Amino acid sequence: MRPAPTILHLDMDAFYASAEQAAKPSLRGKAVVVGGLGPRGVVATASYEARRLGVHSAMPTAQARRLAPNAAYLVPRFSLYRTVSDQVMELLGRLSPLVEPLSLDEAFVDLEAGGTADDSASARATGEGLRAAIRAVTGLSGSVGLAGSKMLAKIASEEAKPDGLLLIEPGTERELLAPMSVRILPGVGPATGDHLRRAGMTTVHDLAEAGEAELVRLVGKAHGHGLHRMALGLDDRPVVAERDAKSVSVEDTFDVDLHDRVRVRAEVERLAVRCVERLRAADRSGRTVVLKVRRYDFSTLTRSETLRGPTDDPTVVREAAARLLESVDTTGGVRLLGVGVTGLADYTQEDLFAQAADARELAQRDRELAQRDREHHAPAAEEPAPEPEADTAEQLAARRWPAGHDVHHEEHGHGWVQGSGIGRVTVRFEEPWSAPGRVLTFRIDDPLLRPADPLPLVRESPDYSSWPASLPKSRSSGAAASEGGESSP
Repeated sequence: MRPAPTILHLDMDAFYASAEQAAKPSLRGKAVVVGGLGPRGVVATASYEARRLGVHSAMPTAQARRLAPNAAYLVPRFSLYRTVSDQVMELLGRLSPLVEPLSLDEAFVDLEAGGTADDSASARATGEGLRAAIRAVTGLSGSVGLAGSKMLAKIASEEAKPDGLLLIEPGTERELLAPMSVRILPGVGPATGDHLRRAGMTTVHDLAEAGEAELVRLVGKAHGHGLHRMALGLDDRPVVAERDAKSVSVEDTFDVDLHDRVRVRAEVERLAVRCVERLRAADRSGRTVVLKVRRYDFSTLTRSETLRGPTDDPTVVREAAARLLESVDTTGGVRLLGVGVTGLADYTQEDLFAQAADARELAQRDRELAQRDREHHAPAAEEPAPEPEADTAEQLAARRWPAGHDVHHEEHGHGWVQGSGIGRVTVRFEEPWSAPGRVLTFRIDDPLLRPADPLPLVRESPDYSSWPASLPKSRSSGAAASEGGESSP
């Protein structure tokens, strides 16, 4: 534990949904839900207006529609979110060389390592300056927690939401934590929380009073020791600038189970290429290819193949994934497919072309042997392979014109898709800095309409090249915070 609250935790407020509201003037102040829109879709983020109606992350989209039938349901635009995230992370990097990103919208910052704070007053001023800079550069709000440890800084930012700042003064940790639910502590999920509740422990104060020996008896030695320390507000974990990824993977859940073996293979190969794109974007290569298949009955199978060396070759990964698929029975239908690469390295093996050739030769020999076996045993000529299942016009339209995504019309300019169906696509024409725009409907094959890239959320971003030195450290060093959600125990 540090004697000063110089660890900062930033958590952007309802990030995906807030970015969509900032980009679409007609949705500001309204319920917005971002996630998968198919029958098996899941909510990624809900705006605070939607949360007040009971919608939350990880909820099935079908359930969200029942709770908030009039909300705007949008497909995620990760290219926009990554751009905004890069802007935010660049600002954090100006505060300290020790920035630990947890996701696109969340990170820890060691202010002491950057020399930007060494006591409560300077830490608060830095946090307030950061929030102002983020709003100026991105148009979005973020909540900030400041404390002497990572655990408490994260708890503080959660308590400060939305759009607030909370600083926990060293020495007040136990008093602050005592009345909180045990679920506030890292590692206490629903199962552990329920187990502790049955033992009569529902608050952090209960855990602290129970003592380490009792917690070890209830949840085991390693977890019990850590749980007791956290209940006392103790956390010595440092901010780590680089978190090594252990794997890279992509997966898709299908609205309708896939039964056609040809279609399943095509989807696996498509996922393998996407996986390699992510691998290369991270400047990594990997040695083990992993295939994940969730079948119609929710049973999940994984298969893996370890290569002779690390690779970022799409052909090698695609063919390895296809070979793994051969060992999986998909006759009952497939609801989810995933391809991943583990055993990551910063280099690629020299003989990967030979490796790919060896893999192709091996696969060809397997096919020839299988063909001979079929010819030997088959009583009659084989039927031709079935054609892949064709997508319906509605599925094609939904893929080409996802709800919420950007479009450009040669006559009407920039807009976004409100929805598509029955051969039509409905577009609202507006920009982040315009007034709410008008709505027009077009044929899905209109030659004047095309997909477009997202526009920046702020038309003219201010120059923060000399930030944070150019900003005042504090509005009033000893003044109590006055903005919504800001407080200090």
